[in-house]
Amino acid sequence: MGAIATGGVRVLNRDVVDGLRIPRSVIEQVTARELEELIRRERLYRDDRPAPDLRHKIVILVDDGLATGSTMRAAVAALRKLDPAKIIVAVPTAAPSTCDEFKTEVDEIVCAETPQPFYAVGAWYEDFTQITDDQVREMLDQQPAHHTN
Repeated sequence: MGAIATGGVRVLNRDVVDGLRIPRSVIEQVTARELEELIRRERLYRDDRPAPDLRHKIVILVDDGLATGSTMRAAVAALRKLDPAKIIVAVPTAAPSTCDEFKTEVDEIVCAETPQPFYAVGAWYEDFTQITDDQVREMLDQQPAHHTN
C-alpha cells in the first residue's frame, strides 16, 4: 500500500489504499511499525558511519525491479532532500507502465526488461531469495571508507 524512507518520507499507493478501503488508522499503525524497522536497519547497517554527503553528486538508485514503484518513489523523495545533482534509477525488470511513469520523476530511468504481462518482480528471477541483515552488513563492511572533500 506504500513505502517509507528516511527523512519522514511516506508514499502511499492511492489505488491500493482506496481500492481496498484501508482505514487511516491502519495506515498509521503500519507506518509506525515500519518506521521502527527502518530505524533498526539504519542503525544496524550504518554502525557509526555517517550518512554519505550526496549534495551535487550523481546518484544511481538500483533495485531488483519495479512493480508499483512505491518503494523507489520513497527512495527518490528521500534522496531529493539531500540535493543530488542527478538521480538515475536502474532496474533489471519493471512493469512497463511503472517504468514509463518514472521518466518524469527522475533524471534518467533504465529498465533493462519490461515484460508484458509483468505479474511481479520475483516472477522474473530464477532465485529471488532475500538477503539477510548479516549479509547486508558483511557487504557494507567490505566497502572502503568513504571520504568527502
